[in-house]
Amino acid sequence: MHFAFLGEESLWAAEATECAAEQDAFWEFHDYLFDNHGGENQGAFSKENLKGFAEILGLDTAAFNECLDAGRYTEIVQLQTQAAREIGVQSTPTFLVNAQPLIGAQPFEAFQQVIESFLRP
Repeated sequence: MHFAFLGEESLWAAEATECAAEQDAFWEFHDYLFDNHGGENQGAFSKENLKGFAEILGLDTAAFNECLDAGRYTEIVQLQTQAAREIGVQSTPTFLVNAQPLIGAQPFEAFQQVIESFLRP
C-alpha cells in the first residue's frame, strides 16, 4: 500500500514504482529511490529524475515514461493514501496488527505484546 503524503514528489515516486513493477522491477526501483533520497520535495524525485532512474536501472524507458506521463497509477496511489489516512496512518512506518496501529520503528517485544493481547481470552 502506498502512503504518498509528502507532496507531489512522493506521489510521483509511488507511481513510478508501479510503472517499474510493470517490468518486474518494483523492488529494484523502490530500493534505488531509498538509496537516492535527497530530502522531501527537494527535486530528487522529479519526473525527469524518476525517468533517469529507470534508464540507469535498464528499464524499457519508452514504456516507463509513457506510464508515468499518462498518470496510469495516480488514482490508485491517491486512493491508497486516502485509505491509509482513514485507518489512522499518519507517518511511516506504521504497522497494523489486527487493526491496532503500532507507530514507528518498534522492537520485536512491542509486536509480541500487541499480538499476545489479541490471543488472551
